[in-house]
Amino acid sequence: MSTAERPAAEHGAGEPAISVRDLRQSYGDFEAVRGVSFDVRPGELFALLGTNGAGKTTTVETLEGFRRPSAGTVRVLGADPYGQPPGLRDRVDAVLQHSGLFPELTTAETIDLSRDLAADPMDRADVLELTGLTEKAGVQVRQLSGGQKRRLDLGLAVLSRPEVLFLDEPTTGMDPEARRATWTLIGDLVRRGAAVLLTTHHLEEAEHLAGRLAIMHRGEFRAEGALHDVVVEWGDRIAFRMPADVRFEDLPELPGATAAAEVRGGDAWVRYTVRGDDADGRAHRAMEPLLDWARERGTSLGRLELRSASLEDVFLSVAEGASGIAATPAGAD
Repeated sequence: MSTAERPAAEHGAGEPAISVRDLRQSYGDFEAVRGVSFDVRPGELFALLGTNGAGKTTTVETLEGFRRPSAGTVRVLGADPYGQPPGLRDRVDAVLQHSGLFPELTTAETIDLSRDLAADPMDRADVLELTGLTEKAGVQVRQLSGGQKRRLDLGLAVLSRPEVLFLDEPTTGMDPEARRATWTLIGDLVRRGAAVLLTTHHLEEAEHLAGRLAIMHRGEFRAEGALHDVVVEWGDRIAFRMPADVRFEDLPELPGATAAAEVRGGDAWVRYTVRGDDADGRAHRAMEPLLDWARERGTSLGRLELRSASLEDVFLSVAEGASGIAATPAGAD
């Protein structure tokens, strides 16, 4: 029996907990997801990032079993998740973008309701402590802040100790302290062996939590891999304020680098992007001729900076032109 045919109960320990192969999802003539493939293994967090309308929510909803693929295959713990089959219900959970909490129930009553539906739930007190909501146990959900509701959502998702967890913008509305505490909670789940698929608009969150990530744009993966590898591939940055006596055409050519002009705080700046296979030495080789050029001209490179690319650099590079995307059907994000 192939992995694709094997039921969840027979899923092998060494196999991916989530497997996606050439997934495509269409809304009429519009193709929201265009052939993406990836795996998430037990004890790994995979972050799915993307511009608005990129297709990430559609991808997650397909994995959660709410949509049947237009083409390709998806497997969760070895099973087709469409329709949320019984073999997956006690092993998979999710924090969705939109909460389904009952506002008239208290925090404790909400947890008890979810515990009644779980096969082997955590104690209510442990869930309250885990989410930092012990003092809010008797408070109605309607009186919780947005961030507290998100923490409660997460508590409901993890009380069944899921093997696979989908997190769709889990820290929306949280203050920095609560967000950091939530990162710790999620990190603990991963270290205990859960496979986690995270979507987030907080790039710092992905940097902190993800073992691997992908950036989607227009239904396709435009960058994918371990965070370090993705960032290294996008090059290093050399930047300085444009000297008053220098035109853009006067700038030197640097090995392995391309130059661009940008505006910061009303001032003209120059930014070189340095790429090449030698990630350790490429910026040094590019910087030397730049300093020689400035020395020969007697030019000062104001506020000169040298740094590696950041995840934000990669994301913004992928997102260039996103504002020109045609309107997408509702629910096609």
